[in-house]
Amino acid sequence: MTSDRRIFIRDFRLPVSIGIHDFEKDAPQTVVVNVELSLETADKAHGDRIANVLNYDIVHDGIAALAKSRHFNLQEALVDAIIDLCLKQPGVIEARVSTEKPDVYKDCRVGYEAVRRRDR
Repeated sequence: MTSDRRIFIRDFRLPVSIGIHDFEKDAPQTVVVNVELSLETADKAHGDRIANVLNYDIVHDGIAALAKSRHFNLQEALVDAIIDLCLKQPGVIEARVSTEKPDVYKDCRVGYEAVRRRDR
């Protein structure tokens, strides 16, 4: 029996030093991060034990630390760094990550999304 398993983090709002313009480098901007991780099929049942699943605290806290770690010129660079973090987690075979900057324009949100599979 096979099944698709996914973990997601949606609408994670956090301050990020991001942007290419001088005014963007003066203060962090709000960035909204969405992550969806496809997981390997489990060899065993989770048994209702955290040790048998991917703990999403690791992903959440890793993204928060990454966002504070440096200035990102581009959303593309931030997304790539988040994907790298996610694909290093045991059992993750694919990561879909998007970021949005909701405060750039008054009439829309702008963002970037990428999907990458782990090299086998």
